[in-house]
Amino acid sequence: MQAYILTEHAIMEMRRRGLSRGAVEKVMTSPEQKVKVREGRVVYQSRLYFGNPPILFLVRVFVDIDRIPNEVVTAYRTSKIKKYWR
Repeated sequence: MQAYILTEHAIMEMRRRGLSRGAVEKVMTSPEQKVKVREGRVVYQSRLYFGNPPILFLVRVFVDIDRIPNEVVTAYRTSKIKKYWR
């Protein structure tokens, strides 16, 4: 992954959803999957554990790759892994 920035929208949504920068950084640096959404936008996604006891979630990070630096548009976690896993 090239250099990237978090947009204000992404920061606001991460905060609202309780998703840390560390989780997003982990997905950005070593995503398990990259899914093309449309020209210029990709979803980086990885399965991560959260909580105690640990529960597996899918963290999805939407990135505009047609700009330099790349821009993280939004990010969230979901328990619906099978729905999005390719």
